[in-house]
Amino acid sequence: MNDPASPPAGGPHRTVLLRGGTVHSPADPFATAMVVDGDRIAWVGSEGAADSFADGVDEVVQLAGALVTPAFTDAHVHTTATGLARTGLDLGGCRGLTEALDRVGAHAAARPGDRVLLGTGWDTTEWPEQRHPTRAELDRATGGRPLYLTRVDVHSALVSSALLDLVPGLAGLPGYAPDGPLTGEAHHAARRAAYGALTPGQRADAQRAALRHAAELGVGAVHECAGPDISGEEDLTGLLRLAAEEPGPRVTGYWAELVTSAKDAARVRELGAHGAAGDLFADGSLGSRTAALHAPYADDGSPEHCGTAHLDAGAVAAHVAACTEAGLQAGFHAIGDAALTAVTDGVRAAAERVGPERVRAARHRVEHAEMLTPATIAAFADFALTASVQPGFDAAWGGEDGMYARRLGAERARTLNPYADLLRAGVPLALGSDSPVTPLGPWEAVRAAAFHRTPAHRISARAAFTAHTRGGRRAAGHDDSGVLVPGTPADYAVWRAGELVVQAPDTRVANWSTDPRSGTPGLPDLTPGGQLPVCLRTVVAGRTVFARPNG
Repeated sequence: MNDPASPPAGGPHRTVLLRGGTVHSPADPFATAMVVDGDRIAWVGSEGAADSFADGVDEVVQLAGALVTPAFTDAHVHTTATGLARTGLDLGGCRGLTEALDRVGAHAAARPGDRVLLGTGWDTTEWPEQRHPTRAELDRATGGRPLYLTRVDVHSALVSSALLDLVPGLAGLPGYAPDGPLTGEAHHAARRAAYGALTPGQRADAQRAALRHAAELGVGAVHECAGPDISGEEDLTGLLRLAAEEPGPRVTGYWAELVTSAKDAARVRELGAHGAAGDLFADGSLGSRTAALHAPYADDGSPEHCGTAHLDAGAVAAHVAACTEAGLQAGFHAIGDAALTAVTDGVRAAAERVGPERVRAARHRVEHAEMLTPATIAAFADFALTASVQPGFDAAWGGEDGMYARRLGAERARTLNPYADLLRAGVPLALGSDSPVTPLGPWEAVRAAAFHRTPAHRISARAAFTAHTRGGRRAAGHDDSGVLVPGTPADYAVWRAGELVVQAPDTRVANWSTDPRSGTPGLPDLTPGGQLPVCLRTVVAGRTVFARPNG
C-alpha cells in the first residue's frame, strides 16, 4: 500500500548535481554541493569533490550562491480552509467593523453563484468599535444569503440568518448565541453545513491552492488536521487522493475522533489517516474564551468563566490506551492549563494501563500546548509527547499588550508557549502554522520562536529550524527525513538568502556569529525587520513541485 504521505510517483529516474552554493547539512557543515539520485540524497560535500560527479549526472544545477536546506514540514494545517481563505473572503487586517462589513458585501456581490458564502479572519481585539457584526448587519451585507464567518482562531463563528435556516435545531445546541459568535456544538454543526455546501470541484480547487502556496514557501510536507467537527471524511479522503495523484507537498492526514476499540482504530486507518490525533478538542481557544483554564479569564466579566472542557482525563486515557494497543498515534488539541492537565493526567493513566514504554514508543502528540506548567512539561517529557506548536501565535497575540495579556492578565500570559523550557526538558518539538489561523510561513515561524515576545522562552534559530524540518517529519514517524544526508529522501528547498549566521538565544552572549570555525551550519539572519529568504525551488522526492519564474 502506498504511503499516504508520499507524492505521486512517475517520471524518469534522474541524477542531479547541485553545486556552487551552500548546503545546510550536518554531514558537512561546509558543504557547497549535493548529488540527488532519483528520490534520495546520494552525496553532500565540497565544490572540489563535485568535479568528479559532473560528467556522470543527468543535470548540473548551478546554485550561484543560493542556500539549499531540507524542505519545511508544517505540522498543523487545515488545507481546504487555507485554500478558501486565499481564494475567498478573508477579514484579516480589517481595521474596524465598517471595513469588515464592506468586505463581506463586496465578496457576496462577486460570488453570486455560491450556495454558501465562506469567510474567516475577523478579530475585534484592535477594532475601535470593540464588537463583532450583528446578525442583522450580516444579513444586510450578504443580501440575505447564507454566510459562515469564522473568527481568526477558527473556534467560533458568526453566521447569517439564512445559514441558521440550513441547520434545523441549531438554536437548541450548546454554544448557540442569539446574536453572537457560535461556539462548541452549535459552531461545529454550522461548519458542517457550510462545508457541506461546497462542491467537490470547489473543495479540490481550494486544496490545490493551499498546497501550491505551501510549495511556493519551501514547504515539502504538511500535516492535515481533519475530523468530523472540522472538515469531514470526504474532505480528508479527497485531499489524500489529490496529494497522491498530483505533484506537491507530502500530506500526512490526522483524524480527530475518539478511539475506544480496535474497530474504531481500523476505521481511522480506512480513511487513510496516520493517527487519531490533530484537533481532537480537549478545549477551545483563548481568543474565543473557550480554552479550559484553572482560573477564570481576566476580561470576561464573570468570576466563574474558565472556558470549556471537552474531554476529561478518563476520556483521554481511554483514547490513548486504545490507540496505543492498536499501534496508532493519538493526540489532542489542548491550549489552556486545565485542558493540558486533563491530557497529561489521562496519558499517565493510560500508561499505567498499557505500560509506559508502549506509550512512549507511540509518539502521541499534543497540538498547541500553550499554557503549560512545570508539571505538564514534565509529563510531556516522561511520556515522549510531541509538542506540535505554532510560534505565529505568540507573534500575533503575545506581548504585554497583546490578546493573551487581555484574556489572562500579563502575569499568566508570560507563561505561554515556553519553548525553551520544553527543549530543556527533552520534549520533541514540531512547528506549524495552524493555517489559516496564522499564515503559512516557515521562516516567519522560525523567527517568531527565536525572538519570542517573552525572552525567557526563546530558542535558537537552529533549534527552531530543526523543529520545523526534521521535527515535523519525526512527529509523523518518518525518522529518515527532514535532513540532507546521504540516503535520506530528496525533499529540499533552494533559497535566495543573505549572509548566513549562527544565532544563540541567550542574551548574555553575542546573538550572532559568522565564524566558520564553529563547524555549525549557518542559517539566514532572521532579525526582526530584516528580509526573509525567498524560495527559488521546492523539490519533493526528487521532483520539482515549485520553481520561481526567472528565479
